[in-house]
Amino acid sequence: MTHFKTTLLGGAAALALSAVPALAQEVNACLITKTDTNPFFVKMKEGATAKAQELGITLKSYAGRIDGDSESQVAAIETCIADGAKGILITPSDTKGIVPAVQKARDAGILVIALDTPLDPIEAADGTFATDNFIAGELIGQWARAKMGDAAATARIAMLNLGVSQPSVDVLRAQGFLQGFGVDLGDPNRWGDETDPRIVGHDVTDGNEEGGRRAMESLLAQDPMIDLVYTINEPAAAGAYEALKSIGREADVTIVSVDGGCPGVQNVKGGVIGATSQQYPLRMASLGVEAIAAFAKDGTKPAVTEGKTFTDTGVLLVTDQPVEGVESIDSTRGAELCWG
Repeated sequence: MTHFKTTLLGGAAALALSAVPALAQEVNACLITKTDTNPFFVKMKEGATAKAQELGITLKSYAGRIDGDSESQVAAIETCIADGAKGILITPSDTKGIVPAVQKARDAGILVIALDTPLDPIEAADGTFATDNFIAGELIGQWARAKMGDAAATARIAMLNLGVSQPSVDVLRAQGFLQGFGVDLGDPNRWGDETDPRIVGHDVTDGNEEGGRRAMESLLAQDPMIDLVYTINEPAAAGAYEALKSIGREADVTIVSVDGGCPGVQNVKGGVIGATSQQYPLRMASLGVEAIAAFAKDGTKPAVTEGKTFTDTGVLLVTDQPVEGVESIDSTRGAELCWG
């Protein structure tokens, strides 16, 4: 049986990213996230809520039970079509598998915007508002390489990914990290086919703390001398840290991650995470709602950032251990910006 969670959004403070006027006619829209528990998606929902209220849009929110629950996302799209939604914002769990459902929505005259995670192909959505996830990964790879110095040549790397679905945002971050660290990529659209002997292995975390701990324990069983850990996100990083702490190795292993949420930035400050690439999900969602408002008004579809195939919402490296040649901000500044 398919399950999905739904809430009618409203009541948050309005944002002011741009001057999009409130709509004269009633407009319904949907936000579909991978889960409603990951802080990243909680912040995304907050941004969509505030902007929808400001613009007079009725916004309904749906989420999968866990990261990777594409079935619930398909069911949510069907509900949005039946409700006569004017636009759908979605962070797809299965970037390929969701495409037929997205096409059905577009055929019904609904604007579909991907948030954070591009569809495959990216043109399957009317627009994408996202971090450049490859660059986000590349930044933490460059930082880790510079921090390790000569020891980077003999690093023992654990790769804690999201799930088995490829290509995806998971792949972009992982491949960006490896390139930034100086690893020759195999197929850039996949993780796990690299031949660099420094990579101990890949495991999946489902993007949560429990999964991060489990994956870290599995890779430590393969090589207890791992000294560098890439994680898909900060909940997975927290789990990896706990696994390392349980064997007394938390102080001599470097963990890098992507997200830049407020808890993750606090973990940078506390020494749990060495560096993280900060994204701006609230901005992604707010701009997505603005795009729906513009489409409802006169059929305008979103433009892309020059030189890219999507609208780039920005990324900054957060670390309290800056290295030469890699621009960064510290955890104090990161806490001021986290997920705005």
